[in-house]
Amino acid sequence: MAVSANVSAAVGVVCEAFLYGVYCVLFITSIVILFKRDRVSHRVILVANCLLFATSTAHFATVFNHLYIALEHSPFSEFEDETPELMGANLLSSVVNLLGDLLLVYRCWLVWGKNFYVIVLPLLTALGGFGCILPIPSLVLSINPTASVPPAETVPLTTAGYALPLCTNIMVTGLIAGRIWYLSRIPIVDEYGKPAMLKIAAGRRPMMLIIESGALYTVIQLIFVVLVAIQNSAEALLSYAGTQIYGIASVLIIIRVGLGISPEET
Repeated sequence: MAVSANVSAAVGVVCEAFLYGVYCVLFITSIVILFKRDRVSHRVILVANCLLFATSTAHFATVFNHLYIALEHSPFSEFEDETPELMGANLLSSVVNLLGDLLLVYRCWLVWGKNFYVIVLPLLTALGGFGCILPIPSLVLSINPTASVPPAETVPLTTAGYALPLCTNIMVTGLIAGRIWYLSRIPIVDEYGKPAMLKIAAGRRPMMLIIESGALYTVIQLIFVVLVAIQNSAEALLSYAGTQIYGIASVLIIIRVGLGISPEET
């Protein structure tokens, strides 16, 4: 039996509550680390980090308030009906997605020695995806405001709105992972001209590549795009929980940068 969109959404809110708690701990940790290691590049990341957390917090507060109102005053069967509040939450989720994309693009720019040409295409796809999402709330409210899944008329635009950031993630993930792998193979010689150690010995560790390249971010985005494209009700679950996962994936990168264990060309 298929799970209804209302149940998926409710489970998604519960998952988001748990993940938000995890995100809070990681965010505080990242702030402490960044303040202890004050660098110009870290100041940019600090601002992005705070914006990400503020937007994720606003999203969680919005959906939690919607759940409270639905349980207290409205029939639960109407929980996932589109409302201006839910549309706002969806837009906040897209903002979190965009900020996470821009953070990954910024990291890619640093890892590639501040080469602007490397990030032109990923930057365009990230901004293009957000541009596709912006008109969707008004379209949904005008076509079918009580729809539990996106109306069929908006599916192509919605899919494009999430597929373009997915392309950004895939490109940036490949660029960062490839650069880390390349740097990990550059030897360092001692004063006698003998090989001493690899420049980034940990570069071959799969976990480092997964965290640093944002692969977790990419996998979640891929699953979400597929669910939206086939209009599966499970997309409601990932829409809520995924917002905090985007933040967590980004803050893990920030912590690595702050600790100085991330390769960075400056």
